[in-house]
Amino acid sequence: MGHAIAFDTHAYVKKLKAVGFSEEQAEVQAETLAELIDDRLATKYDLKELDIAHKRDIKELEVSHKRDIKELEVSLKRDIKELDNTHKSDMREMEMRLTIKLGAIAATGIVIVAALVKLL
Repeated sequence: MGHAIAFDTHAYVKKLKAVGFSEEQAEVQAETLAELIDDRLATKYDLKELDIAHKRDIKELEVSHKRDIKELEVSLKRDIKELDNTHKSDMREMEMRLTIKLGAIAATGIVIVAALVKLL
């Protein structure tokens, strides 16, 4: 952690001895408490550093997500345009086929009318 918490082990040992702890008991107690404080407690500085790191990470994620969304938007627009172009191409092909079939039907009709006129 960033800044250590000040813990006066000597004063703590004196207080424990004053209430009946032996020298050894007081020193073990003070040493154990000092280790817990050093290992487990966070200072205001530690929390501030963690807050800054989290804010930075969130900002990076936000920028990354905005970039991903923009890329997805560009990709979707491209896909829609490709589908639209494919659809237009298919429509032109279908129109050409229908025009050819209509022409064939009209030509067949003319031939039938001409044949009927000759027969009559």
